[in-house]
Amino acid sequence: MNSLLEPGVLVRHPTQPDWGLGQVQSNVDGKVTVNFEHMGKVVIQTGRVDLEIVFVP
Repeated sequence: MNSLLEPGVLVRHPTQPDWGLGQVQSNVDGKVTVNFEHMGKVVIQTGRVDLEIVFVP
C-alpha cells in the first residue's frame, strides 16, 4: 500500500482520529509526510502505521 501514498492523497491516521483528514506531502524511503487538519505536518513510518486512504467521489 505504501506505493499508493503519493502527494495529494487524502488519509486518516487509524489511532489518531482527532488529527482529522490529512494530505500526503511526500513519500520517501518508507517515511510519509502528511499535513493533518488539526495536527499539522507529521512524518509517519509506514512500517509502523497503516494510514487509511480516504477516497473522495
